[in-house]
Amino acid sequence: MMNIILLSGGSGTRLWPLSNETMSKQFLRLLRDDKGNKESMVQRVFRQIKETGIDANIVIATNSKQLDSIRNQLGNVDVVLEPERRNTYPAILLACAYLKYEKKIDKEESILVLPVDPYTENSYFETLIKMDEAIQNNAADMVLMGINPTYPSEKYGYIVCKKNENEVKEVERFQEKPDLEKAKQLLEEGAYWNAGVFGFKLKYIEKILGKEISNSCFDDVYKCYSDITKNSFDYEVVEKANSIAMVSYNGNWKDLGTWNTLSEEMSDTLGNVILGENSNNVSVINVTDRPVVALGLNDIVIAASAEGILVSNKDKSSYLRPYVENLNDRPMYQTKRWGEYRVIDEKIFDDGVKTLTKHLTIKAGKSISYQLHNKRDEIWTIVDGNGELIIDGEKRTVTRSDTVSIKKGQKHKITAITELHFIETQIGTELTEEDIEYFD
Repeated sequence: MMNIILLSGGSGTRLWPLSNETMSKQFLRLLRDDKGNKESMVQRVFRQIKETGIDANIVIATNSKQLDSIRNQLGNVDVVLEPERRNTYPAILLACAYLKYEKKIDKEESILVLPVDPYTENSYFETLIKMDEAIQNNAADMVLMGINPTYPSEKYGYIVCKKNENEVKEVERFQEKPDLEKAKQLLEEGAYWNAGVFGFKLKYIEKILGKEISNSCFDDVYKCYSDITKNSFDYEVVEKANSIAMVSYNGNWKDLGTWNTLSEEMSDTLGNVILGENSNNVSVINVTDRPVVALGLNDIVIAASAEGILVSNKDKSSYLRPYVENLNDRPMYQTKRWGEYRVIDEKIFDDGVKTLTKHLTIKAGKSISYQLHNKRDEIWTIVDGNGELIIDGEKRTVTRSDTVSIKKGQKHKITAITELHFIETQIGTELTEEDIEYFD
């Protein structure tokens, strides 16, 4: 049986202000399926895997901050959470340990690792089937996917293979991201883009894991995660393999990692937008309630959210990261397993007391966990819906216009009977997401 590990990471800076650390680019519903319904990159990938007919154990390797987004969009899929961020090598070892110990896969089974967010055709996933066949036929210790390049790119690494007409080619060497002249030379040599997709048998990775840490169960690997070498899987495993083969993919493939590339695959406007007829090659994405009007512009991307507003020439949008990576580290919008919240106001007063105001939406039947805060008070104002509130064990129902005062140290929980909307104002000298204790 085939096993697939989907790597879901990203700091959320390249598609600011829509993306953040918890709502990375793969979760933004900016694409459309064949029926015109909005979908995210991760939803698109899962849909394409199903359409290809692949029968596989699929596990997503990610961090805890992305868990709620994954659950909301994909439901009850297998997820392996890193205890801490330590690059792709330890993340993949942890996911392989999960497949071995928790899913009980055979050591001869294939494991294929790929990013969670490629924008590609269904034939890309059919290439995974060819890779699986090459692995089972013992073509090499490591089997990669190479993308047939359409232009000399400085953004991707390259795979150079030995010359033959076989579908499974022997890899000769790798080339890091080259300059333009070197990229042109690599295309003349018949090199392929490195798609970051690789496959192997479980038994191959078992040996590598055993050299890193002693393990007899999944918990052994999880508890010793910080002892695993912090490096990329490419450097630590792929480039050290004794034998490497490659299967090529010749269809469309894009990394939708910048506003410029993403705008090529989405409609010109999204949200409350008025775009003048005299604008050319302009993309406007607005996820706020305020209108955005764009007139007489050319080659521009505008993106507006609770995090901020971006106005950029499309060609320059790929240089966004250094300008935004040190901005407010608090997400202004988050999806949670129970619903979502949006920060609508922040204040700090002369005496150092701060306030933070959110609009929370809880889905019917869902609830916020029983919890308390040590450093802040909260005031909730119910604006729509009905819910059941518990404060220090005492229950009561709440509805529109009810106001609730929760003091620091008080345990509290709210369950939505119908979809529930309320305004939460936090008050204290220190307002952080970490100031929370959970109870059964």
